[in-house]
Amino acid sequence: MVSTENTTYSKRLLQLISWGHWFTFFNIIAAIAISITYLVVEGSPDGIVATIYMLTTWISHMAFLTFLGFVLLVFPLTLLFPRIRFIRGAASVIFTLVLTVLVIDSISYSQLGYHLNLDSSGKILSLLKEQFRDYQVPFYWIVGVSLLAILAFELLISNYSWKHLKQLQLKSFGRYFTLIWVTSFFVSHLTHIWADARLEYSVLRQDNMLPLSYPTTAKTLLTKYGLVNQEGYINQRTKPMAFSVKVPQYPALANQCTHQQDIDRSVFILLNDSPLTDKQSKRLLRRSSEGGQLVTNQVDASTTNDAWFNLLYSLPSVYKDGIIAQNQSPLLLQWLEQNELSLSLAIIGNDVQTMPSWLTDLFTQTRYFADISSFVTAKKLNSLSPGLYVFYFAEPGDYQFSLFSDALLLAQEQKQEQDIVLISSLGNKSKESRFTSKPGVVIWPHSSTNAITELASHMDIQPTLMKHWIQCDIDRKSYASGRDLFDLPADRVLANTLEDGIVIFQKDKTVFVDDKGNFESFSNQLDTVLSEADDFPRLIEGVKFINQFSETNKLDKPE
Repeated sequence: MVSTENTTYSKRLLQLISWGHWFTFFNIIAAIAISITYLVVEGSPDGIVATIYMLTTWISHMAFLTFLGFVLLVFPLTLLFPRIRFIRGAASVIFTLVLTVLVIDSISYSQLGYHLNLDSSGKILSLLKEQFRDYQVPFYWIVGVSLLAILAFELLISNYSWKHLKQLQLKSFGRYFTLIWVTSFFVSHLTHIWADARLEYSVLRQDNMLPLSYPTTAKTLLTKYGLVNQEGYINQRTKPMAFSVKVPQYPALANQCTHQQDIDRSVFILLNDSPLTDKQSKRLLRRSSEGGQLVTNQVDASTTNDAWFNLLYSLPSVYKDGIIAQNQSPLLLQWLEQNELSLSLAIIGNDVQTMPSWLTDLFTQTRYFADISSFVTAKKLNSLSPGLYVFYFAEPGDYQFSLFSDALLLAQEQKQEQDIVLISSLGNKSKESRFTSKPGVVIWPHSSTNAITELASHMDIQPTLMKHWIQCDIDRKSYASGRDLFDLPADRVLANTLEDGIVIFQKDKTVFVDDKGNFESFSNQLDTVLSEADDFPRLIEGVKFINQFSETNKLDKPE
């Protein structure tokens, strides 16, 4: 009797294992079909070697992952509970979830450029909701129907594999597929080893193309997205990264922005050499009769020279040399010149170094002052004609800055139509201060007094003035990376290139990738290092932010 039970158990177990192999085979075909999305996103490889690598790694990697799912999830259940209905049902549910995750991951990679992970789950969910927003069916209903469709497919191949198990065992195409799989596995791995030794970028750029594939490096990723020169990558991988980008032609203002009303108020931008303190910010808000708004999470990681470019052009620093060489003014300044409004820059402080010529050439008037005594009176300030006035206090200490800001706000109380006042710091004196939040103050007549708590930067100032001051509706992406200060998203990502790396800000977390490809994560509020783990999803989001201007204007790039 015992012998009969053992025979029955062994026969049932062997049948289930054989069925499991064929069931997994059909899921491998499905997974390979779904993963075509990754190849489409990656695009055509450069050269025959890269093409062979893409095809072999696609087949072998997806087959391996699917088979691994069987080995780790279904096979142990088969050994523990060799019940036919239970195993077939459990396997169908398991692979339904596996294929669903693969579909979601493929959507994430095609739209965001990175695979599923815990940090990006919220953004991926928002992306999926956005994808289905145009349909008149609730998002979760569509997800439910998709799950049922995949489950129906799983039950279909489960039933087919079980009913036709003997016929399938007689087929030879399973052996041929196994041969192709094993051959592809060895060819792809040997090709990658060769490419790694030869620094063959056309192969290495495919790292991380497929889920759970080869880990990429920061330099490979940045080269792939065009922020690091490909020739420099090939010549010497260990060389510090030098950031570059194809700079499109900066737009020239023609017939846009011609429907706005006459400008009857000025904009004063007050910039200090050091960050505002909490005491200064509160005093400025109290001084303002309009109440004002505190910008609580403003970031600025640049040196002073680059920060001027970020402020005036609303673009990351990597574009600076290319755009300055074009000798084209920022769009806002072009409009001010065309409408013959005042455009003034005042530098205050003893022994102030001369500003770079590209900066002073943007203004119709640039003056240097040792102190503010010549224009600190209300009469002088209120007699200025409408326009843009930038005051930069380039000296240690806050005495003159505080005195002037108080005088300006007191003078505003005497005006019937009060001006717009933006107050902040500019640049960083040390590397240690680059990754901390620097508060700012926005005093905009007749606007809300609620604090601006979302992530903000100097790059937001020009788009805000274009929209709300001169009321120009030109597409901000055509000239700026910044956004409207009064309409900032909660999950915003900001990024900039520095002399020694690239920095990405999101909420309270800052990721810095140095010029050797090393990662560091900081807390903006705590001013502490969180970890040194690679954070490629956030790096990719930062690269997309930096590339936004060049991608938007790529059709206008000079030949």
